[in-house]
Amino acid sequence: MAPPQGPQAPPATAVQPGRSEEPGAAADRPLPAATTGPDAGTAPVTAAPISPATGGAAPAGPTSAGPAAASGGSAAEGSAPAAGPAPAAAPAGLPAPAGPVAHTAPGEAEPSPASAAADGASSTPPPLPVPAPAPWPAPAGSGTAAGMPSVPSAPGAGGHWERYDPWAAPGAPAPGALPAPGGPLPAVRRRGRSRGALVAGALLLTLVAGAIGGGVGAYIERNGGVVDVALPQAPAEDRPRDPGSVAGIAEAALPGVVTFHVKGGGKEGTGTGFVLDRRGHILTNNHVVEAAASGGDISVTFSGGATAEAEIVGRDSGYDLAVVRVSGVRGLRPLRLGNSDSVRVGDPVVAIGAPYDLAGTVTSGIISAKERPITAGGGKDGGSDVSYVDAIQTDAPINPGNSGGPLMDMEGRVIGINSAIRAADDETGLGASQGGSIGLGFAIPVNQGKRVAEELINTGRATHPVIGVTLDMRFTGDGAKVGADDGDRPAVTPDGPGDKAGIKPGDVITAVNGARVHNGEELIVKIRAHRPGDRLELTLKRDGRERTLRLTLGSASDEE
Repeated sequence: MAPPQGPQAPPATAVQPGRSEEPGAAADRPLPAATTGPDAGTAPVTAAPISPATGGAAPAGPTSAGPAAASGGSAAEGSAPAAGPAPAAAPAGLPAPAGPVAHTAPGEAEPSPASAAADGASSTPPPLPVPAPAPWPAPAGSGTAAGMPSVPSAPGAGGHWERYDPWAAPGAPAPGALPAPGGPLPAVRRRGRSRGALVAGALLLTLVAGAIGGGVGAYIERNGGVVDVALPQAPAEDRPRDPGSVAGIAEAALPGVVTFHVKGGGKEGTGTGFVLDRRGHILTNNHVVEAAASGGDISVTFSGGATAEAEIVGRDSGYDLAVVRVSGVRGLRPLRLGNSDSVRVGDPVVAIGAPYDLAGTVTSGIISAKERPITAGGGKDGGSDVSYVDAIQTDAPINPGNSGGPLMDMEGRVIGINSAIRAADDETGLGASQGGSIGLGFAIPVNQGKRVAEELINTGRATHPVIGVTLDMRFTGDGAKVGADDGDRPAVTPDGPGDKAGIKPGDVITAVNGARVHNGEELIVKIRAHRPGDRLELTLKRDGRERTLRLTLGSASDEE
């Protein structure tokens, strides 16, 4: 017959209200033992730990004595291994939990360890209901409301002894912790959606900025800017110019330079001239006023804008010079005359005129050459309308309309009268074309102009130096050939300068005062560069022999 069983164990102890259950606490803490019945001989029973997963009682089976039983003696032979893990040490600051203790009924004496061991060895009582473990006190600030049961944390969270996160925000739940029942759910960060919104916002901002920038750029390009542009500029200066500079020369000379407007004979044209004296005499080229020689109008315009009518005093086609006069004009500013024999090749010069009726045009350059023999004008009548000039060549720009204007040195003195240009399309001779300047301008030396002007003012006509011979202009050899007698017209004027010097028909003149001549035109130019009465030395060839003759220049005029 089975031994009588002791009184039944009281019901399992309930979880105390207001105390939370920490994760893993049930597995780590020792459980309180069940109370025994009134039978003092009944062996104490050790409670099995609660499964952390279910919270229920451990399965029935052999159990081992807890620490308290082991302290009284050795475990019974044949006992099973421990059913659960060893109890964990108490945290710092909390009382260490006691081992399993068998409680006796009130008024009964506690069994001795020896009797407890004997009873356990004699019989194994059936498993009793395991009471729920008493929870540890909830830490301060845990947020569990009083009187509310604790909710177990997620498995493996660590319970009260969770890992401390120094970077978490104050009061933030630990990673993996579940929210308290009835409390607010933690905010879930949707990183993907936030990042997409950020990218979309950046793209929208880029599009808006690009549109605004494009609009502003288009406005600036169309209107030249968003504000009016104010460019820096030096203040106006009224400082005097050096009298020897181009500006100084022009400032002093322009009041003495005039512009011509000529009409007559169904022709009209413009030209330039300059004042010779305060009596109103003005020097210019013959081809400028020639149209009005047989009746026409000559109007003179001064640099200040005043105009006056002029009349011809005298003109000479051989030198291409003429003098006119204006009346009733006050404040005339005559130009000073220089000496053309003093100029040298390379000297700077200034030219003033009215090219294409552009009055007061000033250009500058240098003396390119001296004693350049040129012919200008017609020549249809055997030479009466042809001018022969031993000219000054300059690269100062001279154009149609500059004719008759002054060519000046850097002292502001007139050294020549601008008369002719060589144009690029000019194939018939100087002065025959109306092309523009290509840097080949020619001026009558002022020494020659002065003599002719004085004769025109004093006598109304100019005289030409002559040697008293007729030249064969068809000769193609080197030099100027004296023609043959033609009936009643001898080639050498009897008792003239040439006849007195011994020149014979057929002689070829090759030099004048040592300067070579290559044709008849050059000989005429060289002779007209001198005054009547000047003595010259001629070099000539006769019958293959060269000889030198000396003669005194005679005088003639266009009317002879």
